[in-house]
Amino acid sequence: MKVLIVEDDKILSKTIEQCICTKYDTDKAYDGAEGIIYAKQNIYDVIILDLMMPIMNGYDVLKKIRDEKILTPVLILTAKDGLDDKLKGFRMGADDYLVKPFEREELVARIDALIRRTSGNYSENNTIKFKELILDLDNRKVKVGDKEIVLLGKQFDVLEYLINSKNTIITKDQIFDKIWGFNSDTSTNVIEVYTSGLRKELKKIGYDQYLKTIRGVGYIWSE
Repeated sequence: MKVLIVEDDKILSKTIEQCICTKYDTDKAYDGAEGIIYAKQNIYDVIILDLMMPIMNGYDVLKKIRDEKILTPVLILTAKDGLDDKLKGFRMGADDYLVKPFEREELVARIDALIRRTSGNYSENNTIKFKELILDLDNRKVKVGDKEIVLLGKQFDVLEYLINSKNTIITKDQIFDKIWGFNSDTSTNVIEVYTSGLRKELKKIGYDQYLKTIRGVGYIWSE
């Protein structure tokens, strides 16, 4: 799972990253305009958005991404705790609101809650289910009944992404940016290697049929 942090204070941005990096991959933007560029990739599970930023403030960023039909859950971080500020954020499409300073545990809990709320795939015990297939996100295990397969490296992350985006075509670029990251030294060719290995493992439990290749475009997880 991947979180975008849009915060102009680099020290605070780094602190937020350290708070959540054991559970989520992160990208960071340091002003509103840069945040929009990242958000448009539509590869994030949650966006953490500061309100007071240069170039474009958080309210303008929120309006812009909602106008662009980007429905990624947005958690607003701000020093403003007035009711009017909160209501304005919610009216513009924010999903939750956290006032600075905050505790690490609360930040992580808010992110977890947003993901569960906006994705019908996640359960309370941090698993994802598709038919009888269960992904245990804490232990990174995949099983169907008493059968279990071992997914190496980023195969597990690719499967999680595809199932969460089921019935939607996901391009190779989207997979690469979400799983490997913008700054990776490798190329999108690695995706074919990983999906080929993933398909072989899924075949052992009869679920390879749901991973479909859209030639020249990407992949889709679908019945």
